[in-house]
Amino acid sequence: MAESESKIETTVGMTSPAASSVATTSVHVSALDGLVNVNSLFTIAVFVGLSLATPGQRSLEQRSNCDASDDVAKKLLVFEVVSFSFFLFSSLVAQGLKLALNLLNSKDVDEIFRAHINIKVLRWGMMASAVGSVMGCLFLMLSMVNVIQIRLGLLSCGSQSAVQAVVTLVTLVSSALLVYISTAFYAFWH
Repeated sequence: MAESESKIETTVGMTSPAASSVATTSVHVSALDGLVNVNSLFTIAVFVGLSLATPGQRSLEQRSNCDASDDVAKKLLVFEVVSFSFFLFSSLVAQGLKLALNLLNSKDVDEIFRAHINIKVLRWGMMASAVGSVMGCLFLMLSMVNVIQIRLGLLSCGSQSAVQAVVTLVTLVSSALLVYISTAFYAFWH
């Protein structure tokens, strides 16, 4: 491992096209690893949300008109499944790109960060994986809104706790997604 790390350090500082290719491929592999790891964490959140979809559950609001109907639980289940599907799509695309980078690699086992791959395929694959993650996050956020309504009371009944939780969730997740999308598009076009 130390030998491959020193090889990366020595090639990153070089200015030849081969060294640039090694550094670029290393960055792509690291980015794909990060994407797969984050998707794994979000997938855990999906299964936690699925465990909260119990029919007939009473909210903490203690008013019967604030209890969520079975439709809210059904929406939660649908949003969780769609979210999981997008995260799985994103992870599989990222894993496929990593596999391509490693299989197209040189014959030398120590050179795991150099591969010859069509940069357009790599960029579009990474973009597809990023879009999958964004869509997964959006549906996970929608499912969390339903979890909040099941546990804290319906938004329509004016549950202050539910409204505050949803506003905080939507604000923070939307802001983070905006930064993520902006960064992904900037990296894609430059």
